[in-house]
Amino acid sequence: MFTIKVSNLHWIDNLNQTEDLCLHGNATVTIGDEVWQYDNTTVSSTALYLLKSIKEDHKIYCESSQMLPCCGFTMVANETLSKVDICGCPNGVDWSVLHENDNVVLITETGKRTVIPIDEYRQTVFEFADLIESFYKSSQEKIPEDEFDRNGYIAFWNEWKTLRYEI
Repeated sequence: MFTIKVSNLHWIDNLNQTEDLCLHGNATVTIGDEVWQYDNTTVSSTALYLLKSIKEDHKIYCESSQMLPCCGFTMVANETLSKVDICGCPNGVDWSVLHENDNVVLITETGKRTVIPIDEYRQTVFEFADLIESFYKSSQEKIPEDEFDRNGYIAFWNEWKTLRYEI
């Protein structure tokens, strides 16, 4: 009913691996009987958005970014470095995630609705997020270029850890 798979995880070729803070890959999402393939999407942003969607609604094209964003080139930290807004371009694939009782309702761009038990949704999201986190851990340490980028990167992981491990 809902799956998300990723392949070809990589950093942008023209950046040193320590400078690229955003992980990219080819994502395939299945919602009900619909399938989307988005190559070279920013899967680190996708994982964070999915983690957020475990507890928060996400309305298609009403939020600041798509669930499968083309890019996420700027991470803006809040004052306490506990949350991050990720800015990118308007390209990507999006769907709504709405909470109804103990279920999550996914509504695609075509208007099709798929209802999934929240526990099943959470498990799928955690598996995807854990795969992304594992790739970061196996890569070279990230060295942000300046304080703004460093704060955004710290806030990204602080929010990630709260959403993933404190739910």
